[in-house]
Amino acid sequence: MDIQLKRGLLDICVLAAIKSEDSYGYKIIKDVKPYIELSESTLYTILKRLETANMLTVRTSEYCGRLRKYYHITDIGLKRIDEFKNEWKEILSIYQFVVKEDESHE
Repeated sequence: MDIQLKRGLLDICVLAAIKSEDSYGYKIIKDVKPYIELSESTLYTILKRLETANMLTVRTSEYCGRLRKYYHITDIGLKRIDEFKNEWKEILSIYQFVVKEDESHE
């Protein structure tokens, strides 16, 4: 898969994982695992990139005597998810065209 396409999909998956409620690293990985494999190092790179782009904010809270970072999606992050949904329609259309061409040669 094209690295830029995969990067964009991973960003959207992380945003979707925190769309309905604030979350933390381990839970985000667990939530996206049924859909895509995501390592801790990759996740934290994505979270930093999304924070820099103002798509999420970070707060620190104590949990069981340790500090835990919680991530919250911003309006910009929500807008990015909506943009992705519109882009996905075009991607699906292209995919259907490619598959159709393959099926006509069988």
